[in-house]
Amino acid sequence: MSQLYTSIMPESNTSSNKRIAKNTLFLYIRMLFLMIISLLTSRYVLQALGVTDYGIYNVVGGFVSFFSLISGALTGACSRFINYEIGRGKGDRLKTVFSTSVIVHYALAIIIAILCETVGLYYLNNYMVIPESRLVAANWCFHISIFNFCTNIITIPYNSAIIAHEKMSTFAYVSIFEGVSKLLICFVIMVSTLDHLILYALLMLAVQFIVRIIYQVYCNRHFNECKVEFIIDKALIKHMFAYSGWHIIGNGSGVLKNQGIDLIINFFFGPVLNAAKGVANAVLNAVFGFANNFMIAINPQITQSYARRDLDYMFSLVYRGAKFSYYLLFVLSLPIIINSDYILHLWLKEVPDHAVLFVQLALIVTMISSISNPLITAQNATGNVRNYQLIVGGIQLLNLPLCYLAFRMGLQPEAAYCVAIAVEVLSLIARLFMIPYTIKEFKPIIFIKEVLIKCLMVTLLSVILPVTFYIVTEHNFATFLVNVLLCLVSSGVCAFFIGCSNSERAFMWSKVSAIACKYTKTK
Repeated sequence: MSQLYTSIMPESNTSSNKRIAKNTLFLYIRMLFLMIISLLTSRYVLQALGVTDYGIYNVVGGFVSFFSLISGALTGACSRFINYEIGRGKGDRLKTVFSTSVIVHYALAIIIAILCETVGLYYLNNYMVIPESRLVAANWCFHISIFNFCTNIITIPYNSAIIAHEKMSTFAYVSIFEGVSKLLICFVIMVSTLDHLILYALLMLAVQFIVRIIYQVYCNRHFNECKVEFIIDKALIKHMFAYSGWHIIGNGSGVLKNQGIDLIINFFFGPVLNAAKGVANAVLNAVFGFANNFMIAINPQITQSYARRDLDYMFSLVYRGAKFSYYLLFVLSLPIIINSDYILHLWLKEVPDHAVLFVQLALIVTMISSISNPLITAQNATGNVRNYQLIVGGIQLLNLPLCYLAFRMGLQPEAAYCVAIAVEVLSLIARLFMIPYTIKEFKPIIFIKEVLIKCLMVTLLSVILPVTFYIVTEHNFATFLVNVLLCLVSSGVCAFFIGCSNSERAFMWSKVSAIACKYTKTK
């Protein structure tokens, strides 16, 4: 199997590899732009709202997102079933799957809106730590966030269709429009005399609604299966709910790790610490979004290759997806982790307490998590997820009670991320050894050899030079730039020469040579 992994892909998969490369390029152009926009937006939103209102928006919006443990399960089902039918090449069945998914998501949006306006509203007004003077604004923000969240839910089937058909250029253009719109919102808030928190929530809702219309119009024009008919396939709905029912455990654990921890931090430390976590999330989303584009491009091919029973190609995608996702995230994260204190003070006028350590630890959690993403996609492709979700989801659910226990013992807020790191490592081990129960051909030892060991070696060797330089030099703008360069060169060189196989290095050299030759000819 290791020989199959390092060999050149079969001719039948050449077009798929080219499509992945093209889609990844589109997504990286998108994300490079969005990363800059996101960092600017976070700075100006914090400046316009202030630390308290920024914390309120994060914890209120996070509480609404708490209900994504339901929607996230069906989202995974929608994406999996659409990709699976495309892989099988059955157009009529694909139309049934899409129409059924749209109807289910509309019903889900209504249910979640009712739950939020009852259970959620009660919790907001009775348990959240919010200054009394901002309680009315927080309630308005809560109602608007519900509509925003529900609009996002009914957009999911269309978004899944675009990604499944691998039309990443469209996905990139719409995302860029969304990012620019959010940046413009910041400037509108700064000059407005209206309540900034309420206005910000309203404008964010408007952007989400426009994006939803764009996705629907595009899908209706380009994909035959997206012309929705009132089709209710009871057997399909039963299958989707059975599949997603087990995913509620996994999605619930993810929600508890993020939004659940936000609520606990709010309960113990108040909205100012939520602002610090909001800053960490802004950095994390920018960096992780950039690195995660490779997985967005590769995920459809993993599921579709499983549907075709092309397991050798599927495994090669899983191995490379895990390695390159980690390398990309590590290359971007290393200079931020080492220089986070200087970066945050350079980026923000007012840095909330604990934000520096939050950023550093959050990036470490995400780097570990990135290795698991292809394994999750491979497992989901099989449709057999009950035992997997019970075990891995059960481990992930430990985040919330362990964090609560840590805070009750008087530990600092950073303990939440330390718990998350330990849980993420255990989850990776569990995922790795659960997959052979559903895909017998998968060999964990190859994954350990080709992915985990190489990632560990790249990490240990890359940090030596920049960490040493950081310790022995004074911290100013010039040394910051030098240290960032050292981080990029050190991690990039180690990833290329130590973390990649001979065939992967040869492939990358050929692409660089082709681009260079093309550029030379144009001259």
